[in-house]
Amino acid sequence: MNELLSPAHAAALDAADPLRQLRDQFLIPQHDGADQAYFVGNSLGLQPRGARAMVQEVLDLWARIAVEGHFTGPTHWMNYHRLVRDALARVVGALPVEVVAMNTLSVNLQLMMVSFYRPTAARPAILMEAGAFPTDRHAVESQIRFHGFDPSTDLIEVQPDEANGTISMGAIERAIAEHGKRVALVLWPGVQYRSGQVFDLDAITRLARAQGANVGFDLAHSVGNVPLTLHDTAPDFAVWCHYKYLNGGPGAVAGCFVHERHARDASLPRFAGWWGHEQATRFQMAPEFVPELGAEGWQLSNPPVLGLAPLRASLELFDRAGMPALRAKSLQLTGHLEALVLARLSNVLQIVTPTEPERRGCQLSLRVAGGRAQGRALFEHLQSKGVLGDWREPDVIRISPTPMYNRHDDILRFVAEVEAWAGL
Repeated sequence: MNELLSPAHAAALDAADPLRQLRDQFLIPQHDGADQAYFVGNSLGLQPRGARAMVQEVLDLWARIAVEGHFTGPTHWMNYHRLVRDALARVVGALPVEVVAMNTLSVNLQLMMVSFYRPTAARPAILMEAGAFPTDRHAVESQIRFHGFDPSTDLIEVQPDEANGTISMGAIERAIAEHGKRVALVLWPGVQYRSGQVFDLDAITRLARAQGANVGFDLAHSVGNVPLTLHDTAPDFAVWCHYKYLNGGPGAVAGCFVHERHARDASLPRFAGWWGHEQATRFQMAPEFVPELGAEGWQLSNPPVLGLAPLRASLELFDRAGMPALRAKSLQLTGHLEALVLARLSNVLQIVTPTEPERRGCQLSLRVAGGRAQGRALFEHLQSKGVLGDWREPDVIRISPTPMYNRHDDILRFVAEVEAWAGL
């Protein structure tokens, strides 16, 4: 066991890593002249080295031919959002017609609820997890009020029922069975942002459908982190951001999935915009709205080309690696981190994230013994040593070994710095 926890073992794992060259494709932040141990890909992914060239290409085209850039060359701006479409579809397990890069996650969530939250007096409720990311709860509450219903009765939150504040599949099943006849929409995360828990989206979709409810997923912490099969899972919609594991840059253009069964349904209520109008007749400027086929029919405005450019660079790397290989490395990295925490740091850190590998992604949420003051002290110590995780109140540090660019050596560095701070 000691050998498995040794620096020599970590070095051997890094040397044998088939994805080790991917790290060289990212710009690693520096600390005192050396690479940071960066564990915050669950908040902001690192910059791909190819991103600058992608952005510069757009700037150069703008400088050289201005408005003609919309129609000139293989990366012209009229179809720029489609340059990322197919690769995104591969990452999320969807058909190209089912995905689009547009807006931001919160905007896309509101747009999707316009179409797929259609409450009635008999079925007014939305069911979601307690402790959801604030943007989701704010959006849900605002939609319920907008339709004239009351969040105090029509927002149903499933409470954690497991020891570390996670939610069992049994609790979700019981809640959907109990409230199902009143539920218009089940909105659930793929990965819970605070705990790092991965949910069974297939099972949740089946349970919601059996009760006659629509279903949508917030995949902000799932996309690029865990394998997804959205077409086969078949929710009505899903939304996500691209600045975390997809490395699209701060405030990057977000993503959206609408299942193929809705692709040709022009009767679905939606907030329409001209870029969602079918491309073939868009520039005829007619007053009638004719939606483009599939997810693109929910677009409002022409996409921010400069904002999409870095995503192209990142998706090239995802295509090179493939989600199965990334997931395999992720399981190895996170398992290594877990083993070291349990063996060497159990008096300092408690793992909140589920122990079963299939119930977690890259992230381990670690509760610091001694409460908030001790937690902040440890967090600030790690920062001062170039080991960067992120903080969640009141006492949790999230550490996310991202397979695109983290190594086993980074994990050893984290453990050594916690030991140094704790005097172990």
